[in-house]
Amino acid sequence: MLLLTATPYLTLYLHEGASRAIEAQWLGFGSSAILRQATLDAVVLARQYRITGWIADDRLLGSLPPADLEWIAQQVLPQLIGVGLKRFARIESMDPHNKMLIGQAQTQTQPQMPFEWRLFTDLQAARVWACG
Repeated sequence: MLLLTATPYLTLYLHEGASRAIEAQWLGFGSSAILRQATLDAVVLARQYRITGWIADDRLLGSLPPADLEWIAQQVLPQLIGVGLKRFARIESMDPHNKMLIGQAQTQTQPQMPFEWRLFTDLQAARVWACG
């Protein structure tokens, strides 16, 4: 596991296995602007490292505004498709409101996405699957 970048709100790691994956470990929610810029930076790294797996560790991510979730669905997920994403592993937020909102957003967008989504409670299992 290689540390790519660390900010007060997000740490990004690169995993190399049978496939490459980025792990986005959220450490909190600062603002919509911070979330969006950090997410776009992660997509740039995903493209640079030609990843096929993504691990979204949302456990410490605070409550997101619905507009940010809509932005992710419309702006970020299509870019991940373009990168060649095949597996998206998500570890749910501990914030009950965020857990519900992200779950609803995933349910709405998942059928339209050409990659596999899985929900995990164990980070190591998510890593193994995303890099498989």
